[in-house]
Amino acid sequence: MEENFINVLLSSFWSIFLIVVFFGASIFVHELGHFLAARRRGLHVERFSIGFGPKIFSWIRDGVEYRVSWLPLGGYVALPQLADMQGIEGEADARNLPPISYSSKVIVSVMGAVFNIIFAFFLSLILWGAGYPAAVEQQTTTIGHVSSTLTMPTGEEFESPAARAGIETGDVIRSVDGKPVATFTDIQHAVLMGSGRDEDGNPLVRMEVERNGELMEVRVHPILVGRDRLRTIGVQGAHPVIVESLTEGFPAETAGLRAGDRIVEIDGIHVHSLGQIQNHIQEAGEKEVALTVERGDETLTLSLTPREAVVSRDGETRYLLGFQRKQVRTLVYRNPVEQVDHARKRVFQMLGSLVNPQSDVGLRHMSGPAGIARIIHWAAQADFRLVLFVMVLINVNLAILNLLPIPVLDGGHIVFATIAKLRGKSLPPNFVAATQGVFMIMLLGLMLYVTFFDIDRWWHDSQDAREYRENYIEPVPSDEER
Repeated sequence: MEENFINVLLSSFWSIFLIVVFFGASIFVHELGHFLAARRRGLHVERFSIGFGPKIFSWIRDGVEYRVSWLPLGGYVALPQLADMQGIEGEADARNLPPISYSSKVIVSVMGAVFNIIFAFFLSLILWGAGYPAAVEQQTTTIGHVSSTLTMPTGEEFESPAARAGIETGDVIRSVDGKPVATFTDIQHAVLMGSGRDEDGNPLVRMEVERNGELMEVRVHPILVGRDRLRTIGVQGAHPVIVESLTEGFPAETAGLRAGDRIVEIDGIHVHSLGQIQNHIQEAGEKEVALTVERGDETLTLSLTPREAVVSRDGETRYLLGFQRKQVRTLVYRNPVEQVDHARKRVFQMLGSLVNPQSDVGLRHMSGPAGIARIIHWAAQADFRLVLFVMVLINVNLAILNLLPIPVLDGGHIVFATIAKLRGKSLPPNFVAATQGVFMIMLLGLMLYVTFFDIDRWWHDSQDAREYRENYIEPVPSDEER
């Protein structure tokens, strides 16, 4: 137990270290883009700060104050000639500084996003060479399992939308709402972010499905599940079913199934997933089933009779064969252009869903600093390369979101500069300062809002995991239990 505690502690420190380093690096790279562009264009640089608020420490070099501040929610380069940000960045130099050109304002504003894209491209190059791990079921568009029902947090059960629409195991999804999909993750994301509605206003997804070489369009009506009330249809991706271990005394061991065996058929039906096998044996009950197994170069047929077993402390029973599936992962090698473009599409898909009143995605579903930290922590526990993969997504997000035409963001500076250019004179400093201040408060409010839901999700997920661990027991044959 002591060794386990030390391992958890060390892994947590490792996660925190990676969060600080990589998230801090993304902010630093963004501000470095502004800084270098400002220097190149001859602007006066007052301050380079990582973080907002009071400084932790600082130093001055070549007339520029470099500082690290207490509020780690971003950073800034104080450029008095670009925009009056005294309410956010502190007092600027009182000297009268010459005005700068419109092109300088735009170039300096946009270079932060450009540097984030360059950083994302650099990380993508590493991943292109090293590859990043992914579950095989997330790298396919073949349906491995169709749930018959979906259970709500209240315990209420509904018929699975995919089953109701007639989607079958083995179907291949070619497109969702007219957009091609290349992985199961693409399918899930397209359904979740979808905004389709039927004539009665109910959620609707149109899927192009290939079955036995023929293409057909299937209309699926997703339902909103989970605490976040997001769209789902009740399908899983196909994956090989390879035996990792056996439960002593259960039919799989008795019939001679071995670790490393690959189950390819059950009662003559091609196997696409473990869920498909589990459904089949629940329906079979105590009837004998035949498993076709690949073992090296051999193909064997084994006969097994499922055994009813108690699987939780509350007495729930299920029919089991008594084997555990090996989690199969593959390395994905995607070139940098594809990686960055994939992240770009995800961001625009998310933004489109946020502003579309027909979607079921809202601001509460976004992730703030806490949510991002949780994702990086999860990636760090799994594989370092996944941290790089997440950072590619984060940097493309930072680039695009910072160019939105919102005051206090880079896109807002460009908007102010464009308006001033069109009207032939600068905007009133008081107006700019007041607008920046109002939107800064709104931005901080938004971050607090999404952080509340981040923490709420984290807490509930931890509760669910703890309840599962407390309720879980090693399967016990029901006749022995009695």
